[in-house]
Amino acid sequence: MAKISQTSLRTSASKGELSAMWSRHHAQWRDPAQIVSHWQDASQLDERLLRQQAHGGWWSVLSDLKITLLVTREYENLVMAMTVKGGKPLISYLPMPHPSGMVFDQAKGILNIASTRNPNEVFELSPVNELINRVDQKSFELREKPLVPVRSSFYPGCLYMHDLAIIGGELFANSVGQNAIIHLDENGGYKCVWYPKCIETQSGPVFGQNHLQLNSIAAGESLEKSFFSASSDRISARRPGHKNFPVDRRGVIFSAATREPIAKGLTRPHSARLHNGKIWVDNSGYGQLGLIEGSEFVPAVRLPGWTRGLSFCKDIAFVGTSMVIPKFRQYAPGLKVEDSVCGLHAVHTKSGKILGSLTWSHGNQIFAIECVPSKFCSGLPFSQRSRPSTRDKKLFYAYSTETD
Repeated sequence: MAKISQTSLRTSASKGELSAMWSRHHAQWRDPAQIVSHWQDASQLDERLLRQQAHGGWWSVLSDLKITLLVTREYENLVMAMTVKGGKPLISYLPMPHPSGMVFDQAKGILNIASTRNPNEVFELSPVNELINRVDQKSFELREKPLVPVRSSFYPGCLYMHDLAIIGGELFANSVGQNAIIHLDENGGYKCVWYPKCIETQSGPVFGQNHLQLNSIAAGESLEKSFFSASSDRISARRPGHKNFPVDRRGVIFSAATREPIAKGLTRPHSARLHNGKIWVDNSGYGQLGLIEGSEFVPAVRLPGWTRGLSFCKDIAFVGTSMVIPKFRQYAPGLKVEDSVCGLHAVHTKSGKILGSLTWSHGNQIFAIECVPSKFCSGLPFSQRSRPSTRDKKLFYAYSTETD
């Protein structure tokens, strides 16, 4: 065998070329935002996405409720958090590829977020409780308790996960791509546990492609006591994503117990939730939030945009509105598309009064909203300061999520 020398290996690359290549490699993947999101472009966030405007008593509502509000902005690849600390608003964020469903597991002290690209991924986030004492780093005062990713699991992209829910202490998701509900185990596996009767055929259930846009979970005490929203209750050649997919008043709420619709007449419903024994849901195509009374949808408030994202704290509902994507304007027959805004709205559930709003002038799509106690966490690791900052690097170098 011929002996290969270093000289012969380098004949096609000069010392200058190699030095430049090695320097480039050395400089890559230095921003903590890239590492925790597995995404090299996470450091190139467009600052305009963070510009917000508060309306009415928005910050007073969050302060009075003592909560941190988290929101996924899926098309902007961004998770955001907001709270009030020391009488001042505190806004933070975490880049994440196409974040969608989100749920707080209070028993385990974990926030779960679905990242719905190909493959799908579910992130688990926990709050930083202290910093590890280090000789090689000057310590700094940890004034906040930001959430940081501690684990993630990958799943096939065809699952097309949307909503997440904790039911009986276990994690579930909508497998929109299978027209089904799946259980996610702690080892990164999944199992189909529910599907509606309407996907049954002589050849068996149709799991091979999305037909219904089965997209949210109103979590009950058990799977059998839960409910699910979908854009349709029938299989047809026209499917979600097709321009001619019929949507106006074709949406339904399925009962897990009967596997049949208990309510119809909705238009692209999202974010179904059980609150005080009632099923609440965003009737997205008409910009409404309402509840199911008997078998009817009863609107509680109309908001300026495609309603999606819903979370409750006491008598306050936090609702998201999104811009209507022009190529899908036919999915919003009850909206004035040009008047849509990207934002969050605090709605009093008993009166329907909007107590305050937060809007993003350069925002696009809201997917999920989750309320957590502000004592649990202050938000997410990154703020609107220039990035990557020394503080960010120190935080991720020596954080601890351990509790006593």
